[in-house]
Amino acid sequence: MSSSVQRKRVRKSPDERRAEIVEAATAVALAEGLECVTLRRIAEELDVRPGLISHYFPSVEDLVAEAFGSAATAELDRLLPEDPAGATPTRQLAAFFGHTSGPAYDAISRLWINARHLSRYREVLRDRVAEQEGAWRGRLERVIRRGVEREEFRTADPYVTTIQILVVLDGLGAHANTETHDRPAAVTRMAVATAERELGLPGGALDGPAPDSAAVPL
Repeated sequence: MSSSVQRKRVRKSPDERRAEIVEAATAVALAEGLECVTLRRIAEELDVRPGLISHYFPSVEDLVAEAFGSAATAELDRLLPEDPAGATPTRQLAAFFGHTSGPAYDAISRLWINARHLSRYREVLRDRVAEQEGAWRGRLERVIRRGVEREEFRTADPYVTTIQILVVLDGLGAHANTETHDRPAAVTRMAVATAERELGLPGGALDGPAPDSAAVPL
């Protein structure tokens, strides 16, 4: 006589289930783009019914915005942690620039390109993009202001300097969908050079060792 073992369903709390959904949507967004985040697709990823996904996210627009916000926040926390673990502002900025180049950063750059394009047509996503832009500006500006207070940096307007650095990084990131392996070193260093110049630092002050992308995954 044959017997079958019925798979035991694990009952998760609402918070755990919602986090699981967001995590799956974030992974799809980073790998394939925000357009691929649908209620049905995420249900397939988690092997559940689409109705379960819609219970937590009645509108797919909310799930798309949440997936982008989750990815962007995680990357910001990796690049500029709120608690720098004793690192000086100079060392924190050097680490930041070390991680904002190369293949590991290209994935989040592509997601920002994707989100900014889609936000023209999706109001919920547009609000989340604006929120994340503000978070990135605020985090970087705080590092710069701390450096000014410690007399490591010299700038008349930390906010303006923050914008200048992010504009250069955005400009470089806009090419994440194209081949960049032959980019001249002077171009690759544009954001670093801008920061050094605007913060009154000598050339090379914000250079650091190339990050190990395998050790710090997105």
